[in-house]
Amino acid sequence: MNALKHTMSPELPLLLGVMGDPVIQSKSPVMHQAALRASGLAGTYVPLHVEARRLEEAIMGVRALGFRGVNVTVPHKVDCIPFLDEVDEGARAIGAVNTIVNDGGRLKGYNTDGIGYIRSLKEEAVSDLAGKNVLVLGSGGAARGIVHALLGENPGRVTVANRTADKARSLAAEWSGLGPLRGCGMEEIAGILPEIDILINTTSVGMYPHPGQTPIDPALLPSGIVVSDLIYNPLKTELLIRAEQKGCRIHNGLGMFVYQGGYAFEYWTGLTAPVEAMRNAVLGTLG
Repeated sequence: MNALKHTMSPELPLLLGVMGDPVIQSKSPVMHQAALRASGLAGTYVPLHVEARRLEEAIMGVRALGFRGVNVTVPHKVDCIPFLDEVDEGARAIGAVNTIVNDGGRLKGYNTDGIGYIRSLKEEAVSDLAGKNVLVLGSGGAARGIVHALLGENPGRVTVANRTADKARSLAAEWSGLGPLRGCGMEEIAGILPEIDILINTTSVGMYPHPGQTPIDPALLPSGIVVSDLIYNPLKTELLIRAEQKGCRIHNGLGMFVYQGGYAFEYWTGLTAPVEAMRNAVLGTLG
């Protein structure tokens, strides 16, 4: 990991957090407290339940309360951007922010989702993405980071499917110059699945506390493909269970979660993230 280093006060304990709605299910506090301990840093990482109507006030509170930084999760990754002083070039291209750094009252947004996900996918499931046909379910903030990163890996084609087809097609049109990308509605995927090598679920369907749900009919899954789910709680979603039964190689969201958190930790501290301590902390909470 080689995140940009920022200055931080050596005198004060770090105050960090995660903003979302809901946020009670997030394992980020457990993971980042472990990172602080492993790095010998004094500090606290807290969950911040922020409703959409209070988002601007909450971000102003990052400055007022002296937070060194926060992570941003569903549903605020896109909507937080207008309230920041600066947005990193990569995050601006993606159009979503999942990490905010407070440098002396100036707030800058970054996106570590895409790089965290690609690192995990290549280490754990598909070492070379060149030429692969990929179907991404969902087109929210996390999907934008992942699709943007995928297009940098020289894929054969990336298809984004969304319940609102126009949203997926709009994303494909926006990034048409970055690589072979198309958008479609969820009702169209039955005809697309036979030609894909990798399926990636970026939606929250199947996440605790509704682990029995699947974003698509598992009967449609081709045998032998790679099926990846960004969800890490549970570690094996119903989609992954059913994919494994069909002989697919499965990949869960734990690696992405740890790596995106690791890059964020490095932005805040300038230190190398203790990713194994972070991973073990999350695994400990998942049994």
